[in-house]
Amino acid sequence: MEHAEITPAAAAGFDFEAGEVLLVDKPLTWSSFDVVRKVKNTLRIKKIGHAGTLDPLATGLLILCTGKKTKQIDQIQAQEKEYTGTFRLGQTTPSFDLETPVDAELPWQHLTEVEVRAALGQFIGSIEQTPPLFSAVKVNGERAYEVARRGDAADIKSKQVTIREFELTRVALPEVDFRVTCSKGTYIRSLARDFGQALGCGAHLTKLVRTRIGEYRLADALTMDALEALRPPRPAGDADRPARPRRERLPERRVGLDYFNATHAGPPAQPAADSPVA
Repeated sequence: MEHAEITPAAAAGFDFEAGEVLLVDKPLTWSSFDVVRKVKNTLRIKKIGHAGTLDPLATGLLILCTGKKTKQIDQIQAQEKEYTGTFRLGQTTPSFDLETPVDAELPWQHLTEVEVRAALGQFIGSIEQTPPLFSAVKVNGERAYEVARRGDAADIKSKQVTIREFELTRVALPEVDFRVTCSKGTYIRSLARDFGQALGCGAHLTKLVRTRIGEYRLADALTMDALEALRPPRPAGDADRPARPRRERLPERRVGLDYFNATHAGPPAQPAADSPVA
């Protein structure tokens, strides 16, 4: 996918204190906070936040707001989202995606494309959805993923979400590619689980890309390399000072990433070492 480019002249016009809205293509295995921290350090931004979390194994549009534009975060993340990705039928995982190993396999070979597509209708409109245990929802005052790390069970309440569009763009059983437009708070991992249950064969999410938030689109987003190229020069007077040594930051130990890294060829993309966030 092609991405937007910002020329040095345009970048010089940024006023991060007054406020900017930056569209970023989040890399695989980075957390949303990894991106915020990297951009804050690279562009020397004092105040910055993101409008809507993406899981480490999701990629795509992450919106960063700086300075006074951080007041718009709630407004931006409340807008409709669009995602594309892939479900794998016939297998389930505790996290509903690739962060954890397969815990059950069920037959899917009897399914036809017509039957698979027919299951879509029950998920369009206002539906009840239960978030994954491996998520940041609160359970008795703690995050659900903390409960999951201990191997404990938790009663997570369902909530109402809205799915405006849900279509299959490729059917190559046991895989199906999809496109979804949905309301804030929709878990696509939960949609994978529920879709698999409706078909009687189970399913989990193997790929997820956020392509749109409201009118903001992934095609207009910057890669991390493009943002790195915008790093400003050292302030005047600092040229003669020795550079402050950077402390190498080890990748965070998140639930499931060890399993994902061990089962996927090639080193995962990790945030470059940076000095600590002030």
